[in-house]
Amino acid sequence: MSSPSKRREMDVMKLMMSDYNVETINDGLNEFNVEFHGPKESIYEGGVWKIRVELPDAYPYKSPSIAFMNKIFHPNVDELSGSVCLDVINQSWSPMFDLLNVFEVFLPQLLLYPNPSDPLNGDAASLMMKDRKLYDQKVKEYCEKYAKKEHITNTTPEEDSGDENISDDEGSDSSDDDIAGHADP
Repeated sequence: MSSPSKRREMDVMKLMMSDYNVETINDGLNEFNVEFHGPKESIYEGGVWKIRVELPDAYPYKSPSIAFMNKIFHPNVDELSGSVCLDVINQSWSPMFDLLNVFEVFLPQLLLYPNPSDPLNGDAASLMMKDRKLYDQKVKEYCEKYAKKEHITNTTPEEDSGDENISDDEGSDSSDDDIAGHADP
């Protein structure tokens, strides 16, 4: 069996060579961001999130830490920190899994099958249990407002859309902050 550091390197390289956009932090393999798209035919479809992945020293014997960097409305994701309920990954984690499993199985299942009885976001859990239609609507609103490509890159919306803010020469009440958006906590 190969060493944990070799396994870490192999898993990160496998993720980089897949369809996922991976951005290493400080050129290391312990911490990196991955672009994640909401599952097709779900209320999260069309959403794009930057996911922070931190690999513990004991990886693959210990599961990675996963956090959404831009906002998502979900019972099992803390709205402020973006932390994912560890039970979701820890309960089924095995050294047999790799990082592709996190993005191809765990995260899609998390979004498709939320568990409001074990919430990190009480508002989302409560709304989901009381009014599923309103919950679905709020998820879609969050996707529109916080989970677009421009929310996870340094690109401003005007560069992508090519319309609204470009011809705004007459000094309207929009500022540079309004164009670029506000940073998430």
